[in-house]
Amino acid sequence: MSDMDETIGSNPGSEHDMLTLQIQDLKAQILDYKLKNELLEKEVLQLRKENGQLKRVPLFVAAVVDVLENGEVYLRQQGNNQEYVTTVSEKLHRILKPGMKVAVNNTLSVVKTIANTYDSRVRVMELDEQPNVTFEQVGGLKDEIEEVREAVEYPLTKPEIYERVGVEPPKGILLYGPPGTGKTLIAKAVARQSKARFIRMSGSELVHKYIGEGAQLVRELFILARERAPAIVFIDEIDAIGSMRTNDGTSGSAEVQRTLMQLLAEMDGFGNRGNVRIMAATNRIDMLDPALLRPGRFDRIIAVPLPDAGARLEILKIHTAKMSLSGNVDLAELAELAGNTTGAELQAICREAGMMAIRRDADAIDREDFLAAIKKVKREVAAPDSRMYT
Repeated sequence: MSDMDETIGSNPGSEHDMLTLQIQDLKAQILDYKLKNELLEKEVLQLRKENGQLKRVPLFVAAVVDVLENGEVYLRQQGNNQEYVTTVSEKLHRILKPGMKVAVNNTLSVVKTIANTYDSRVRVMELDEQPNVTFEQVGGLKDEIEEVREAVEYPLTKPEIYERVGVEPPKGILLYGPPGTGKTLIAKAVARQSKARFIRMSGSELVHKYIGEGAQLVRELFILARERAPAIVFIDEIDAIGSMRTNDGTSGSAEVQRTLMQLLAEMDGFGNRGNVRIMAATNRIDMLDPALLRPGRFDRIIAVPLPDAGARLEILKIHTAKMSLSGNVDLAELAELAGNTTGAELQAICREAGMMAIRRDADAIDREDFLAAIKKVKREVAAPDSRMYT
């Protein structure tokens, strides 16, 4: 037996005591770690609670101006235009790009990215249901309708024709003429026929009180149109924002001009407009700014005139198709008698004739009802001054 074996064998109690001390020391360490773990768990719970509070609404919307190095981003908060630089996680830093919108909390930390948000006034401009107007319901404007279809509908429904010939279709069309001649009616028929997303608005909806609000609305309108492409943007009464620029020194005029300049840039600027067609209508083409009328913005400017005798007959046939007419009603004669009337006035004549028949408790509308209706409508509605449309 060696000397070491003799030593161990001779001191069994000391070895036991040493192991006991080690076990006690380990137990003390375990207890210490348990206490530390409990403290850490409480700290994690508190941090999770604070993190949850930071991510709770309300959150503010900000736009990414630029993505910087070292995990930093340059943001501009919407509403007050406050600009600041903040640090984001590596995961967010990889996906953020200039122009994106993010949600930030009260400490101006980025919580998450969000999809494009639009002003509620822009969202309601998009038609969810197609109008029930067809081209067959637009009387007497065959040439004008064909020009509109060539410029707006066919590039969306038959693009291969333009590719085969090698011709770029017109980017936009402007319809002008006296009130009630069917400009908006043509736009409704195009919306139904083209099967494209239709976004309609009035020029007056772009005129706002605060600086930059109208331009922002135009910008969001075209962003929405590009996302919904193929799409048609129809601007009714465009003269509300498209009138000639003058320097009268008022802030209201300056704001309208800013909105017009944004519209000009969206229609034909450096940015790609995509598969978005533009239609507009006005009663006062003489008031429009020359920059708006040049090719590249409105490639086709189409006059929608007062209907002639043949067109008036077509319109009367459309509006009397479901009416009960007496045998003495000659629509060709009525079309001649209703000279210098618009399509809207001819519709009013048919309606008034029907009301007179109802007043008499008659089963059908006779010639005298139409003659009285023509006299009444032409007296109530003064003949439009067409000199500005020629």
